[in-house]
Amino acid sequence: MSRPCIVVSHKVFDGTLKQLRAVGEVVAPADGEALSPVRLRRELARADAWLAFMPDAADDRLLAECPRLRIIAGALKGYDNFDVEACTRRGVWITVVPDLLTAPTAELTVALMIGLGRHLVAGDRWVRSGRYRGWRPRLYGNGLAGAHVGLIGMGVIGQAVARRLQAFGVEQRYYDPQPLPNAAARALGLARVRDRDALLRWSDYLVLAASLTPATTHVIDAEALARIRPGCLLINPSRGSLVDEAAVLAALKDGRLGGYAADVFEMEDWARSERPRTIAAALRRHPATLFTPHLGSAVTTVRRAIEQRAARSIGDALSGRVPRDAVNAVLRSMDAQ
Repeated sequence: MSRPCIVVSHKVFDGTLKQLRAVGEVVAPADGEALSPVRLRRELARADAWLAFMPDAADDRLLAECPRLRIIAGALKGYDNFDVEACTRRGVWITVVPDLLTAPTAELTVALMIGLGRHLVAGDRWVRSGRYRGWRPRLYGNGLAGAHVGLIGMGVIGQAVARRLQAFGVEQRYYDPQPLPNAAARALGLARVRDRDALLRWSDYLVLAASLTPATTHVIDAEALARIRPGCLLINPSRGSLVDEAAVLAALKDGRLGGYAADVFEMEDWARSERPRTIAAALRRHPATLFTPHLGSAVTTVRRAIEQRAARSIGDALSGRVPRDAVNAVLRSMDAQ
């Protein structure tokens, strides 16, 4: 009997390839980048398992072309790019890595807050320009000590950010339809705000820590930005489409928004057919912005652990076991495929 075929769409560590080769034939990019869309689709047509990443997506049309597929193991946390209902209907497990991304994403969030508030990019450019001749009264910014920090979303990422911000002497409040237990909120020094607009008016820093759902898409739009505290700094480490980037640019231009830092962008949310296909040039050039290329979990030890966890899920599914991190319940028996 031929070995199962496992498709890996993006570059992975050698250890991950070794782990996968112990359970099947592996198809992976040879150039260290990614399989082309055409080749990926061709390889998935004969695949039993797919190790997928944030730029990937799967809808019912794609799944119909993959009759042997048993599992999509996502080396990721958010899975809105994948049609879970279609996967379930076709007997395909979909798994994620729910917890390993939390700490590095929270660390990067604090870095974005400090970097934006203290003008680190502009300062770096000034020094590198050769025009720096020592201290001058320039680039005064915003510190964290004593600042009002509002968080939208209080899941594991929001809690991890709040925990780290405690050391900076900030005052924190949050908005989330699902409140934290009182003991957890007290331990984090958090007060819940029931009115989102009240949080917008109060915050010096506004941090987005929500998942992307229909309800949270463009939770920060032109209407919300009209209500923020003038000069507020907006931080988005979560999903690009939590904000309307065109509205953010307009608010930066008119001075109401003091700055915008993001690790994620609307163009990355492949499941949104109406998403922008690029980051607007005017937004990229605006001086009151700080952008990183989706570095939230880009810590070597963390990425290695994420891949290994996803690979274990593939091993489970190909052995007929329920993978530990499944987000769906496949109704038909794996043995029947």
